[in-house]
Amino acid sequence: MTDSLAIAICQTGQQVGDLAANAEAMRAARARAGDADLIIFPELQLIGYPPEDLVMKPALIARAEAELQRLAALTATPGPAMLVGSVRMEHGQLFNVIALLDQGRVAAVTAKHELPNYGTFDEKRWFSPGPLPTPIAFRGLKLGVAICEDIWFPGVCAHLAAAGADIILSPHGSPYEIGKDDRRVREVAARRVGETGLPLMFVNRIGGQDELVFDGASFVMNGDGTLAHQLPAFAEALVVTRWTRGEAGWRCTPGERAPLDPYPADVYQAMVVALRDYVNANRFPGVVLGLSGGIDSALSAAVAVDALGAERVWCVMLPSRFTSAESLEDAAECARLLGVRLDTVGIMPAVTAFEEMLAPLFAGRGPDLTEENLQSRVRGVTLMALSNKHGHMLLTTGNKSEMSVGYATIYGDMAGGYSVLKDAYKTTVFALSRWRNANRPALALGPAGPVMPERVITKPPSAELRDNQKDADSLPEYDVLDQVLHALVEEELSVAEVAARGFDPAMVARIERLLHVAEYKRRQAPPGVKLGTRNFGRDRRYPITHGFRSER
Repeated sequence: MTDSLAIAICQTGQQVGDLAANAEAMRAARARAGDADLIIFPELQLIGYPPEDLVMKPALIARAEAELQRLAALTATPGPAMLVGSVRMEHGQLFNVIALLDQGRVAAVTAKHELPNYGTFDEKRWFSPGPLPTPIAFRGLKLGVAICEDIWFPGVCAHLAAAGADIILSPHGSPYEIGKDDRRVREVAARRVGETGLPLMFVNRIGGQDELVFDGASFVMNGDGTLAHQLPAFAEALVVTRWTRGEAGWRCTPGERAPLDPYPADVYQAMVVALRDYVNANRFPGVVLGLSGGIDSALSAAVAVDALGAERVWCVMLPSRFTSAESLEDAAECARLLGVRLDTVGIMPAVTAFEEMLAPLFAGRGPDLTEENLQSRVRGVTLMALSNKHGHMLLTTGNKSEMSVGYATIYGDMAGGYSVLKDAYKTTVFALSRWRNANRPALALGPAGPVMPERVITKPPSAELRDNQKDADSLPEYDVLDQVLHALVEEELSVAEVAARGFDPAMVARIERLLHVAEYKRRQAPPGVKLGTRNFGRDRRYPITHGFRSER
């Protein structure tokens, strides 16, 4: 019976569906793990997470099993055993599993018991729940493997402890959300450790996958509730942790505890990583976006430069007769500060041509939102043409406040391939812009110092689609609007409950109506990184057509 053990944590990225690349990355990590006895990878690392309906393909399941067997054969050579996440079909049922690979074979397999089926998770669609797991024997101790959701409820860990587990090992695929780090440590891990008295190792991945971004932030908590290791967020890491057996059981020798960034630095990094991985994984040479001189496009451009480098970001100013001189100046200064290419394409020739073409059918009707939206759609057509011709992905720049109430033009400023601000309310946009002007994150490829003129942050927001237009003409001030939207969207409160917080009931009812009416637009919006608890996507799935209004 051994009294010491070295366990390596591999906090790394993935490519959903690219089993060969994921397996090769695990082989390389094993080679770097030094004298570790065991190396642990995140949940479903072999096939990627979330796999969605890819796991319904028999070919993927067969290939996953073949790759797993090849990885197992590797462990016959010097180096650590491996805990690898994959899928396995047994008796016609598909399971989300962790396999212990040791001494050239698959030595043990345990299946996930708790299957999340809320928010972004659809695991009951894909997998069958495994039985309550039993500890896995390894080098004279018992490993309690609890896969992701298995530690978010007490049952699995309690069962493992009662069965004699010495350590809880928890491979995760836990997406980033604002404030989630604290919940993982204080509300989940600390409770399971307190209930069982066992140390716990939380292993998470990093990187973007469509609308999700994984922040890593893996950690080890000893049985007394103290943190022995804290890995960084949004960065790859391979750390060998040292364990010894004492009178009180197994304990991890304390090591590095990386500081985790507070809000809004963590939000900004999530945006950068999500965009970087989306663009690179889908093999775009870069991005193109409309730079209007406003704060949303300025922040989107800054995130793009930090994610991809200035040479891969192309900005285009698309002025109309309503575009102010200030906006032209601010867009030019943003481009200069970021070091990006900026071209100007005036849209009025196309707008005039459309107005003349449609004039017979518009006869007898005065100008209204139609003409405003026409400008936005001409801009969308122009940017999509540049995207098609040069191959750059069009980055949209709308924020969550606008998308909530439909203050966006479908087939206009909504046109594009990805939106880094999709889940960021306007007040978050302001906070992020102020923060980035004063800070440069370590992972950024962009410049130090300000990335936009101060005037971009301080001037009243405007779409500039008519003379002297301001957002406040159509919407409440954003500090009020965002509080109401957060209550309606994230908290799912009724009009009466929101009004009880001190807001005008008629205004709240109007915002709720706008929120429901704009659902059809959001269904046609591009993907964008999830930041909060209820993003417009898989988190919040409302019918387009319905008659419910909570003020009635």
